[in-house]
Amino acid sequence: MNARTEPAPAGSDAIARPPLVRELLLVAGLFLVYKVGRQLATGHTGEAFRNAHRVWDFERAVHLPGEGAVQSLLLHGDGLVHLANTYYAAVHFPATAAFLIWLYLRRPAHYVRARRVLAAVTAAALALHLLFPLAPPRMRAATGLVDTARMYGPSVYGDPATDSLSNQFAAMPSLHFGWALMVAVGLIVATRSRWRWLWLAHPLLTLLVIVGTANHYWLDAIVAAALLGLALAVFDVPHRTAATAGRAHGSLVSAQRDEQALVGAGR
Repeated sequence: MNARTEPAPAGSDAIARPPLVRELLLVAGLFLVYKVGRQLATGHTGEAFRNAHRVWDFERAVHLPGEGAVQSLLLHGDGLVHLANTYYAAVHFPATAAFLIWLYLRRPAHYVRARRVLAAVTAAALALHLLFPLAPPRMRAATGLVDTARMYGPSVYGDPATDSLSNQFAAMPSLHFGWALMVAVGLIVATRSRWRWLWLAHPLLTLLVIVGTANHYWLDAIVAAALLGLALAVFDVPHRTAATAGRAHGSLVSAQRDEQALVGAGR
């Protein structure tokens, strides 16, 4: 995709770039909390499978499309399903990291908001993982879906009974989708290229991958999008308020000038 941009409007990045060392420590700390939080959510196998049954039934009740329709497309060829598994395993963290690095270097004001939004979404997701453990569809034979990563590779997960590096019962919300959507939204807002809307291909492709590989339900992505929308609304309030105040101040100054001009003309 074309990431070239036109010069940013004056004042759009008036905020100073945060100190690099502080940001590295902050991001590393957030990642550590993320990993520890996922570990705290382990050990709820029975509840996770009961919730999976509820989610599956709810999706059918509201007539969401079956996840199997997407997986059947991937299973048409070994190469396609292998590519989907690779995308799931290899793109999530690097794409988000590259997004934050680019914003930090080129759009510091956008970087600060994006980092705050991502931190808020991740924190909310960890809370939901604790409150609502959920087994992914690949673990439930009743869904008719297969674990494509285990069958075709590559896989980022081990046996759930012995995997101590990740919490496999944290399907809702899908941070894969939530982070991908934030990357697209952030780049669309921060750039001026006429091709910038093509960044939406990243969350769309991520959605098809997480569903087609049976790592997530549709509802996992819907909840992630809702959390992101809420976080964007909350953290954009100061930005909108400042912009509105600036316009109001400009209108007041303009009105004062007009009044002075009228007084001068009447002398």
